[in-house]
Amino acid sequence: MNVIPAIDLQDGKCVRLLQGDFARRTEYSDDPAAVARQFAGLAATDLHVVDLDGARSGDQKNRRFVAAIAGESQLAIQLGGGIRSAGTLAAWFDAGVARCVIGSLAVTEPATVRDWLGRFGPERIVLALDVRLDADGTPRLTTHGWTETSATTLTECIDAYLTTGLERVLCTDVSRDGALAGPNLDLYASVLQRYPGLRLQASGGIRDVADLEALRAAGIPEAITGRALLDGRISAEELARFRQNA
Repeated sequence: MNVIPAIDLQDGKCVRLLQGDFARRTEYSDDPAAVARQFAGLAATDLHVVDLDGARSGDQKNRRFVAAIAGESQLAIQLGGGIRSAGTLAAWFDAGVARCVIGSLAVTEPATVRDWLGRFGPERIVLALDVRLDADGTPRLTTHGWTETSATTLTECIDAYLTTGLERVLCTDVSRDGALAGPNLDLYASVLQRYPGLRLQASGGIRDVADLEALRAAGIPEAITGRALLDGRISAEELARFRQNA
């Protein structure tokens, strides 16, 4: 399993939000490139970066910080946050970003996103499908920074993209994001059972290396963790041993 560290950027600083709430922010560093170098030292090969300012306004205010991370860390950068046009996608790819993450638009404008998958290639675009479980346990998609819940289910959305050659889906149970509550193993296992060829990225709730082990045992191809690494709950030694046995 590929473990992908995560950095959230706001005003040029490395932060974490609790369940996507901008009012519940923890600041970790005013030098995101240094944090990226630290993660690179953990034998990571990829880095998940979220431009929170871009997600909020659509204005890519953290562009120079992302470019610095891409240039200095040698990690494959996966970037999300406020990417709303083909021009923005092309600009990020030109800046050295390996993959771009598309969230709400994947739900609200599927025709546009299917066109991007065809134009740029499915290897360069990740669909971020964030869910809340309804009363029946059905994962329904959230949009607009998790403030709105769609009637569309997770599987309905994925089914609609299968003809595009979709390769990667980043799935977050938003009730667990930043809460260190443990990953939703049942959710991810059910997705992989239905779509065994999907390079699923599990996100939200990872507390420690035991959670990573549980995800790997469930056959999850990739896992994204931010707060557990930033808080030191997963040590460099633990992650190195985990990767050696991957």
